Amino acid sequence: MYAIVETGGKQYRVQEGGLIHVEKLPGEPGDEVVLDKVLLLSDSGNVQIGTPYLEARVACEVVEQDRGKKVIVFKHKKRKDYRKKAGHRQDYTALKVKSIQA
Repeated sequence: MYAIVETGGKQYRVQEGGLIHVEKLPGEPGDEVVLDKVLLLSDSGNVQIGTPYLEARVACEVVEQDRGKKVIVFKHKKRKDYRKKAGHRQDYTALKVKSIQA
């Protein structure tokens, strides 16, 4: 069984026992988070598609709150002596999927 859920403006395919990295959500490691924006649910060939969402829930456990790898942003304009360098690390939440309830 798998589901497609929406959180943080992105869509993720989740399965029971799977681990996903999503945009930062409130909560400490060990807390439970419920994702209720379920777009699609598939169970052994039986597919349900929401319009736009289904009456289903995905229960997850917060594994960690962390930051991603550093991304370097470098801007320059040739022959104008303009250089600008910046770095960015995006916050994320790692979730372990506990159950999918239809």
